[in-house]
Amino acid sequence: MSSPTPLKFLAPGWFALVMGLCGLSLAWGRAAGPLGEMATGLALVLGALALLVFGVLLAASVVRASRYPQALDEDLRHPARHAFVAALPVSLLLLAAVGVALGGADGPLTPLWRVLWWVGSLTQLWATLWVLGRWLAPAAASQPGLGAGNTGLWPGITPVLLIPVVGNVVAPLGGLPLGIDGWSAAQLGIGLFLWPVVFTLVLVRRIAHSPLPERLMPAWFITLAPPSVIGLVLVQLQAPLVLVQALWGIALFTLLLLLPVARRVASQPFTIAFWALSFPLAAFTSLTLRLTELQPGSGWHGALQNAGVLLLAATSMVVLWLGFATVRGLRDGTLLAPEPVANIIPASA
Repeated sequence: MSSPTPLKFLAPGWFALVMGLCGLSLAWGRAAGPLGEMATGLALVLGALALLVFGVLLAASVVRASRYPQALDEDLRHPARHAFVAALPVSLLLLAAVGVALGGADGPLTPLWRVLWWVGSLTQLWATLWVLGRWLAPAAASQPGLGAGNTGLWPGITPVLLIPVVGNVVAPLGGLPLGIDGWSAAQLGIGLFLWPVVFTLVLVRRIAHSPLPERLMPAWFITLAPPSVIGLVLVQLQAPLVLVQALWGIALFTLLLLLPVARRVASQPFTIAFWALSFPLAAFTSLTLRLTELQPGSGWHGALQNAGVLLLAATSMVVLWLGFATVRGLRDGTLLAPEPVANIIPASA
């Protein structure tokens, strides 16, 4: 019997590559002030690469859905992997944000960015309703193999659920420059409402129920994304500086809290879940650089700017390493393959 093609295992989580590349493109674009035209050039290259990767993944995903519908159905039914479906619309929203940030809201490609944004926005709303709506589904209350009183929801409460939330707060990044103020604000409100709810549930699951599987440990870094992106959106909305600083403080605290997790993640075999590090780190880098621009005369301007540049260098190295590791995994056949059962057993920490 012939082994299944690797295409069968191209899960929606692969769109995290696009999210990471878009996030890094936005971060380099924000660094044009301290680093000059070189930063803008790198931002353009990364944005083009993100668009190319998105096109390849989208085409491959369509082929996969037609050839292996049962594999897609398994992803959508999986208690943890199903939330990765939101990575596709988030990628669309980020591509639109990159296009507007680098090409302007009145450039020749503005109609394309507007189409990408609306498709991403509406699909993101659907993904959020679908993912979180599973909590209310009757089937969730009676999964086989679960003890009495267990609703069966806790295995699916992971940081991956924040992807639908992050997607909603990402919408204003491209929507506000495009003049879509009302709908952008509405989606921001959805994200602001759901972020603390999901984050609290994730903490409760970790403390009172069971730790995350080892293969999902990189997903903890997704918790860095909401405060970072919300801070960037508040700048666009011309919110008081103190609110932006508060969100930056939350993001910084989250990053410091995740440093021990980073050491554990680095000791694991590489999987596509490692790309969960990329976009949150890039978003925090962008917020740091943006905060520097807002405080040109403050006493800590220089230190904050240096921190932003160092973060940009570190994030770039992380994404570069992720890229090389992904190419190596594709070459060795360790990525587009069935998940090893041993690696999804929960571990303490």
